[in-house]
Amino acid sequence: MIFPCENAVWYYLPQIRADLAIELVKTGMTQSMAAKKLGVTPAAVSQYIHKKRGMQSIKSRSYRKEIELAVKKICEEDSSDDLHRIVCNCCHLLQKENEQKTCGKQG
Repeated sequence: MIFPCENAVWYYLPQIRADLAIELVKTGMTQSMAAKKLGVTPAAVSQYIHKKRGMQSIKSRSYRKEIELAVKKICEEDSSDDLHRIVCNCCHLLQKENEQKTCGKQG
């Protein structure tokens, strides 16, 4: 049995990290600073930015809004439960989008 969070670790969290890294750098943050905020290496951030890591698919508007909100919280150094909730919401949205794509391919 595969639990939902197992899929999240392998498929959704890399995408969320990639999207967060890209958006953090867009705010003017250096790759090293973004890496420190996300708890990854600067090399990982570089790979996210150059689309060598993390699935690169089209995301829903609601997912992009959650990413923007997470970036705002990170930039404000808000390490509250809100940030955890936002990342969980992103994960759920990606899972939902993936299920819709899968159902669309079968039908």
